[in-house]
Amino acid sequence: MKLLVTVLGLVFILEAIPYVLFPEAMQRWLARLSQMEAGSLRSTGLFALGLGLLLCYLAQRTGIFP
Repeated sequence: MKLLVTVLGLVFILEAIPYVLFPEAMQRWLARLSQMEAGSLRSTGLFALGLGLLLCYLAQRTGIFP
């Protein structure tokens, strides 16, 4: 449980960095994002999900990341 809370905290930190460092650019990016088609957003989300699962698998089950 300690690891899960730590990872969740790191996710929040990494997600917040662009908003803190570049708030105006994030507003422009979010405006463009809101105009994208749902299918494009879904595809991007599925790609990110798959990449995250792959990284978790590689980190836990292989010796690639010592």
